[in-house]
Amino acid sequence: PGHRDFIKNMITGTSQADCAVLIVAAGTGEFEAGISKNGQTREHALLAFTLGVKQLIVGVNKMDSSEPPYSEARYEEIKKEVSSYIKKIGYNPAAVAFVPISGWHGDNMLEASTNMPWFKGWKVERKEGNAEGKTLIDALDAILPPSRPTEKPLRLPLQDVYKIGGIGTVPVGRVETGVLK
Repeated sequence: PGHRDFIKNMITGTSQADCAVLIVAAGTGEFEAGISKNGQTREHALLAFTLGVKQLIVGVNKMDSSEPPYSEARYEEIKKEVSSYIKKIGYNPAAVAFVPISGWHGDNMLEASTNMPWFKGWKVERKEGNAEGKTLIDALDAILPPSRPTEKPLRLPLQDVYKIGGIGTVPVGRVETGVLK
């Protein structure tokens, strides 16, 4: 979740996504603002589900600025609340990877963090097969690419058309069926 002015960009990107990474701030007051009745965390999770994004990853960010820093209790509290909300929307929390991270310090982004020895890793259970890991990149790598009907005729809904000086007209879209050669 970011600034309200950019919700249009978020919708554009989400409408083409196979997976969503919902970043939730662990800072005191920040999480509460995001999960409140009209909060951005709620809005973004709902939009992702509504726009057909089936796979979700939740990054609990700013773990370094929780009280106390890298608090397991804070992570568990956030995980519980977000799980409850995404379940109401339609996601299965058991199939969602929750990863405590700190973008500022790089904790649990690419490598397991020594600042959170209590975090034993994330696990997802899904009918296509279970997965587990420790980091955000592991969770992204565990995303199942959807099967694309390549044998059908080409269908490429256009999202936008850019006119770029010196290059020309650039159509932007996503191949839904078929193959673009």
